[in-house]
This record gives sequence, structure tokens and C-alpha cells, in this order.
Amino acid sequence: MVQKTNNSKQSQILRQSLINRFVHWTTALSVILLIITGLGQLPLYTRYNVTKLPGAAWLGDYFITIKLHYLGALGLIFVAAFHIVYAFARREFDIFPRKGDLKESYQIIKAMLTKGQEPASDKYLAEQRVAYLFIGLSLILLIVTGLIKTLKNVPGVDLSHSLLYWNTSLHNIGTGLIIFGIIGHLAAFLLKDNRPLIPGMFTGFINREYVKHRHSLWYAKLLNRGEISESSLEAAENLKSDGNDRANTQTHSF
Repeated sequence: MVQKTNNSKQSQILRQSLINRFVHWTTALSVILLIITGLGQLPLYTRYNVTKLPGAAWLGDYFITIKLHYLGALGLIFVAAFHIVYAFARREFDIFPRKGDLKESYQIIKAMLTKGQEPASDKYLAEQRVAYLFIGLSLILLIVTGLIKTLKNVPGVDLSHSLLYWNTSLHNIGTGLIIFGIIGHLAAFLLKDNRPLIPGMFTGFINREYVKHRHSLWYAKLLNRGEISESSLEAAENLKSDGNDRANTQTHSF
């Protein structure tokens, strides 16, 4: 049992820290709440009889949806500010876009579809950094226009109708962009090559061999920094091999 535990630890690499997972899931839940309640402000749910479904009547209540919308907005603003401050304080810019990401994203997607050779990747694939930029800019657009929409409700603040019109239009565009971004983000996992990354957003860990072969640049950095070692992996593999040999021997003895 001890050998199995040691082997499990050595065969996994921490890719997403607890902080990263907190930021990811807080953002996801805040955005989902904002989309659901935002659509209720239009009001789509009443128009298309969604509110007649069991337990869905609250979706047509303006005062409930607006309060939940503000709650989602507070969560999003907090986690966005936290993420930026934390990233710069720790100088963790792995997910930030880099020059040439668009070209490299094309090469990666082409390789996945044609079973060709992908370019060597760092901790994050180029396409993931591009997606981060797209979703990040969309969220910034939502936050800025959302704050302006809130400002119009402050007593003594008088905003022009032209500003409010364009601000609302941009807010709606931002909503459409973020929905598109979420669909694209989830659709990426329809590709088999991306699926081993999924456990990382729940447990934080992903398969070591996957990292070694698909994220070779990051793997090399981990080796150079001494955070992992090839000898520990070989030892874990030997333990696994010895355990299998003993199991086979015991089976044959019967």
C-alpha cells in the first residue's frame, strides 16, 4: 500500500495550485451567475415561459435577479483584482500571452487534428494563453460597462442617453463574447489530447508522463529548478514493476 502511494505521488505533477483553482472556480461561478441573472433582466425567462417551469419562478423576479447579479459582479471584481495582484506579486506570468502565440496555436490545433508533431510547449499551451487573453478582455469589458450601468443608479449622477446606449450595447456584446469564450473553452476538451488536463482543475495534479511529452519546456524547467527529478520517477516505476511482478507470482502460485 505504501509503495502504491509513493508511486502515485511520483507519477503526478502539481500544475494548478490551490490559489489557481480558487481563482478559476470563483470566476466560473461568478460568470455563470452573471449570465443567468443578466438574461433575466432582459427579461427572456418570462417571455419564453421559462418561469413556468418548476422552481424557476424566481428567474422572472427582477429584484431577486438584480441582487444576485450584483453578488456575481462583486465576486468577479474581487477575484479579477486578486488574480492580477497575486500574479504580479509572485511574478507568475505563465498564462499571460506571448509573442507568436497565434501562430503556435494554429500549429498545435493542426497537429491535433492531423496527428502531426506539436511544437514544444511550456506550462500552458499557446492556445490556452490566447483563450485567457480573449476571456480576460471580455471580462474586463463586462466589468467596466457594468460599473457604468451601476453608476447611473447613483443619486446625483446624470449620464447622457448616448453614453448609456453605447454602454449597454457594449455590455451585451461582452456577454455574447464571454458565452462564446466559455463554449470554446469547454469544446477544447472534446479533443482527446486535452483531456488529461481536466484533473488539474479539480485536484491540481496531472500525469507526469503527459507533462514530459506535451509540456516538455515546462518539464525541463522543473528539472532545472530541482522541483522534480528523473531518478524519483525511475524509482517509482521500479516500485510499480516490482509490485506487478510479485502480484503475478502470487497469482501463479495458486
